[in-house]
Amino acid sequence: LADFSDISHGKGIPICVATGTHTRHFDLKTQRHRELFSLMHHIVRGDDPEVKQGKPAPDGFLAAARRFEDGPVDPRKALVLEDAPSGVMAAKNAGMNVIMVPDPRLDKSYCDVADQVLASLLDFKPEEWGLPPFEDSQN
Repeated sequence: LADFSDISHGKGIPICVATGTHTRHFDLKTQRHRELFSLMHHIVRGDDPEVKQGKPAPDGFLAAARRFEDGPVDPRKALVLEDAPSGVMAAKNAGMNVIMVPDPRLDKSYCDVADQVLASLLDFKPEEWGLPPFEDSQN
């Protein structure tokens, strides 16, 4: 995720986090990754006033789409990376495209709704989604 965030930030691709986790727990969980999360345009947490219902309701993703600096992002143009079935449903309920990177132990039937399923974020090819390709790190 760190490489993805650095590259996205460097290419001017706005990224954010929409999590069902409440602020207090989010801060505890991410305290060792503050630099990574500083690259996000914004973070919408589960206790945000705009989030009336948690996932699989679309509230968090729709709130996140509205908060970009250059104005709201059309949900149909948003790309969500998710690991949980409820998050995939929330993204789809928001009208967004979603790539699922599930726990390998998860029953595959939970992955059916995702637009794409990857075994790892390392398998993500941004050019397949109309985004600039990652540069080969070996060059």
